[in-house]
Amino acid sequence: MGSISPVLFANEEFMERVDKRIVKPTIDGLIKDGIDYNGFLFIGLMNVGGDPFVIEYNVRMGDPETESIMPRIESDFLELLWKCGGGELEGSDISISDRAVASLMMVSGGYPESYEKGKEIYGLTAISESLIFHAGTRMVYPNIESSGGRVLTVTSYGDSISEALSTSYREANKISFE
Repeated sequence: MGSISPVLFANEEFMERVDKRIVKPTIDGLIKDGIDYNGFLFIGLMNVGGDPFVIEYNVRMGDPETESIMPRIESDFLELLWKCGGGELEGSDISISDRAVASLMMVSGGYPESYEKGKEIYGLTAISESLIFHAGTRMVYPNIESSGGRVLTVTSYGDSISEALSTSYREANKISFE
């Protein structure tokens, strides 16, 4: 399980279809229904023969997609959130890095079915080339152990998706838990 950014099939033509067929009708629908929405509207998409289809709408960023999207944002994200909360986001620019990002989710043995918690996690201090996002972890001083199914996400930059993926896998191999 994981995610990459940018998504390879999301070229200019595909994104124009997304805008025309999904984003604009969604916004028009909110306006028509009198919904004054202010916040995230995450639209999970699927590519079927070059055409976008909606899998889900969320009013939050999705996991593990967030771990690949957020590191590419070069703008002051807190400022963007502040402006959004104040209704002042219109006209704001958001700068996105051209670098690729790949996130690899590390999960408990048995996930998504039953799994045990409280498994000590080793190797976190050996990570030097990636970001580590904790999801299902807890600190039991002085150790960190698993406390959920989705335990950690290893996120890496690269000049290409394959380079970012290679780094995430290499770094993930330094981490171990049951």
